[in-house]
Amino acid sequence: MNLRQIEFVLAVAEESSFTRAASRCHTVQSALSHQVARLEDELGTPLFERTSRRVRLTLAGEAFVRQAHAALEATRRIPEEVAAAAGQVRGQLAIGTISALGSIDIVALIEQFHARHPQVEIRLTQSGSEELLVRLRQRRLDVALIGLWQGEKIEGMAHLRIAQERLVALLPPEHPLASRRRLTLERLATLPLVDYPQDSSARRQTDKAFAAAGVAHQIHFEVNHLNLIAQFVSRGLAASLVPESVATKLDGVVHVAVQDAPNRVLYVVWPKLASPPASAFVALLREQLDFSNSK
Repeated sequence: MNLRQIEFVLAVAEESSFTRAASRCHTVQSALSHQVARLEDELGTPLFERTSRRVRLTLAGEAFVRQAHAALEATRRIPEEVAAAAGQVRGQLAIGTISALGSIDIVALIEQFHARHPQVEIRLTQSGSEELLVRLRQRRLDVALIGLWQGEKIEGMAHLRIAQERLVALLPPEHPLASRRRLTLERLATLPLVDYPQDSSARRQTDKAFAAAGVAHQIHFEVNHLNLIAQFVSRGLAASLVPESVATKLDGVVHVAVQDAPNRVLYVVWPKLASPPASAFVALLREQLDFSNSK
């Protein structure tokens, strides 16, 4: 078994296609297929179920992929750890973040990190909190900025609480309720709503909040980005629930306090055995939080 074979298996698993995996790995399909077959012979079991229409992992393949991510991550970190022992921070830093970060300016944070550690190659991806946690556990991310609801726990990962805030109602300026000082979830539930997809943690917690208030609500529009939520609201098509610090930055909408709205907590999360770039990133974020709290 060699690292190239491991990379090939991961590519096929993530692409669900030998053809796309070969293109991603910059090799011909026959060579990639041959190496995967050799690895399967060595292991004594198939890693993929192959049909004319799809490719998917076997149970053995799923077990292999779980360990393969960790193996590649450990290999990648060898030069980083050696450099760190010599007082240098270099290598790669894969950051994941949700789209609604409130007061955190992720671009400014990355700019400051790059100025401090120019030898680190930085990559950024946006997704939902649950997906980011999955990628962290798979070692596909080094650090993630996520939002959870009060009381939710983060298992098996190191984390730092960044902020906590209530959600507010987002309304078009001309709406009859826009001039109110405060609303209830019961009143908000009578309006058409725009929210994140049903399988997201943000949506589930919104659903739980309405359920706890004992009221049914109607999600007319499911979107995956805050800007789309704001557009639906500003054009009078729906209302929404968003964090207060986010609402204040949106144009063309107004926000109103909701007396029984849930709290959202922002965290930065990273593996307990963090890479040197990840440790440096968390240290920078701690500095910024300490500076903000001292004002």
